[in-house]
Amino acid sequence: MNGEEIFARFPEFIREFIYARGWESLRDVQVAAAESILAGSNNLLLTSSTASGKTEAAFFPILSLLCEDPPASVGVLYIAPLKSLINDQFGRIEELLDASGIPVTHWHGDVAGSHKKKLLETPRGILQITPESLESMLINRSNDLVRLFGDLRFVVIDEIHTLTGSDRGNQILCQLARIGRVIGYHPRRIGLSATVGDPALAAAWLSAGSGRETDIPVFERGALRWRLGLEHFYVQNAREEQSEEPKDNPTPTAPTLFDAGYSFMYDCVQGKRSLVFSNSREETEYLCATFRQIAKLRGDPDCFLIHHGNLSAALREEAELRMKDEESPPTVTCATVTMELGIDIGRLERVLQNQSPNSVTGFLQRLGRSGRRGQPPEMMMVFREEDPLPNTPLPQLMPWELLKAIAIIELYRGERFIEPPVMRRQPFSLLFHQTLSVLASSGELSLPRLAERVLSLPPFAHITKEDYRVLILSMLNNGFLEMTEEKTVIVGLAGERLLKSFKFYAVFKDSEDYTVRAGSDEIGTITTPPPVGDRFALAGRVWEVEELDIQRKLIYVHPVEGKMEVSWPGDYGEVHTRIAERMRQVLLEDTVYPYLKPNAQKRLEVARHVARNTGLCRHSLIHLGGYSYCLFPWLGTRSFRTVRRMIRSMSAKFGITGVEYEGCYYIKFKMSKGTEQTLLEALADEARRGIDPERLVSSGETPLFEKYDDFIPADLLRHAFAVDKLNAAEAGKRILQIAEEDLTPGTV
Repeated sequence: MNGEEIFARFPEFIREFIYARGWESLRDVQVAAAESILAGSNNLLLTSSTASGKTEAAFFPILSLLCEDPPASVGVLYIAPLKSLINDQFGRIEELLDASGIPVTHWHGDVAGSHKKKLLETPRGILQITPESLESMLINRSNDLVRLFGDLRFVVIDEIHTLTGSDRGNQILCQLARIGRVIGYHPRRIGLSATVGDPALAAAWLSAGSGRETDIPVFERGALRWRLGLEHFYVQNAREEQSEEPKDNPTPTAPTLFDAGYSFMYDCVQGKRSLVFSNSREETEYLCATFRQIAKLRGDPDCFLIHHGNLSAALREEAELRMKDEESPPTVTCATVTMELGIDIGRLERVLQNQSPNSVTGFLQRLGRSGRRGQPPEMMMVFREEDPLPNTPLPQLMPWELLKAIAIIELYRGERFIEPPVMRRQPFSLLFHQTLSVLASSGELSLPRLAERVLSLPPFAHITKEDYRVLILSMLNNGFLEMTEEKTVIVGLAGERLLKSFKFYAVFKDSEDYTVRAGSDEIGTITTPPPVGDRFALAGRVWEVEELDIQRKLIYVHPVEGKMEVSWPGDYGEVHTRIAERMRQVLLEDTVYPYLKPNAQKRLEVARHVARNTGLCRHSLIHLGGYSYCLFPWLGTRSFRTVRRMIRSMSAKFGITGVEYEGCYYIKFKMSKGTEQTLLEALADEARRGIDPERLVSSGETPLFEKYDDFIPADLLRHAFAVDKLNAAEAGKRILQIAEEDLTPGTV
């Protein structure tokens, strides 16, 4: 089918939608999607750049088929990882469907019950939902599933790169398999993302359990068009050589109580519709409060918003709406990953990144927030670092965040590298969760029937029957399951307690949060309640505690001036080995990167000089003096973790103590019984024999990572950790390389 034939196939309301936007022709992604959806029966994986029209590309042909043959139930199930993404897409799809007569319903925890009631009464059109709300539906409305989804045609999964391989993504695969089992067939699946590292792996994940192949259209990649800058500052504000020259050359006027880095960031975004990313909620809160203080001292208007998962729905939605409002004065929104995904935020002028993203995927997603509507994307990255003292040890002399950012940029510039998804083989936490969920929705089941229903779900393909038997016995012994007199299994009292909480529907780890209220307004949530009279930061402002209601988990506050830090627990993601390897190459080469601003270029030159003078360019294991050593393995998170455990396992033999590490950059330790040579030889010997990851997990260890790991037998957790959290093959290969380089004279 060519573009004209496809256009003619579209119903009138879609053609009018296209005319109204002045589109002269369909984009390549829209043609490819239409060819797959209209002419075939396969699943479809659409991977194209941000703002390329993937949503319309998927929905134009889907809606065409729905108009030709209206379904008798919900026709399209749209699943997205974030409420904010659903809210945004709801508006876009509702506009598209305005003249079609096809309803669209969004469904998540912030949506009013009356809105949901309409769908339950008359299940039609498109349902947009989070995985958590879908889980609730499977448990609490199991009798309605056929009526809701009996004629379901398509499942659209947005931003699948955030889901593939994770418990949350695998939860979706379980949900789709369970729906398919109830309605007797598997609807077609459409996966959308701008950043898929290995399309074949992602397609295999998307197809799991569907019985369908997946089409993967390939599009010609255009030339990179970026406006990119990286600048570096020391935390101290008194360094004369520091640049004070952001892109538009503002004159810095911030008082000296703010260091040059914060002043520079403020100047970069002041007066521009901007989005400022940080890697944690703590940094986001602190930066927003800092910007507000600078604005107040300069006499500038407070145009700063904040957006992260601990804020109330009202505050998040306010930020999203104000960002889209191009008639209002420019706003600056400080955000975490919650604004990283495909939310349309209008004509954004600049993206600012505080420190480095952890991945190429994150970099591309954040960069893609700007530059829409034909303009090249624009990002400034700013790095702040403590000024090293004369006696600072070698590991702390390296600007790790700056090196990581350069590596990420160069990997994509040079190779178009994007991290491939990492698939979990032993998801016991999810297995526990789905066992309870399946049983709650089904009622009592025999043990063989329960095992068949659960283990047949796609994410559990590598779980053995024996391991599942161990889990079931543990769940019976701890009251999560109960055996009836008829020898069937039902949910036990402990399981009922879990199921009663809305938090059960989520498989990601959460915390016991306290709701913060100022008068009648809900501000958001924090994890640890401060005592009455203490202050904390939330929503970019500082609050003083007036009253605590521990039983109801409420904190009553009033606003005060100033800024403070707040802390939430969280995992900020993994680093891929290719990034670590490229960081080393950045140190070794003499390339002058065009996007480095003056301070950043100087800092890189210093780092390269230090690396050459200390031997870091020639060796990976460095003697720091005395009994102190440092290993730079240049590995990603899982392989780095493996090497770190190997070193610890040799503590007795080599007198290794005081093991310290940062990220996946270096392992620092003291060694009293050996030398660099003997340690490397021992590590290499183990690598040649084949590293046994199970041996690296001690028998007394209970590694807890996922939400329900507390309820999993320790032996199963240790096995899962060895399989899914370590990478023995890659670690062994690197150790042999290090041994060859470091033990061979004259190697680089």
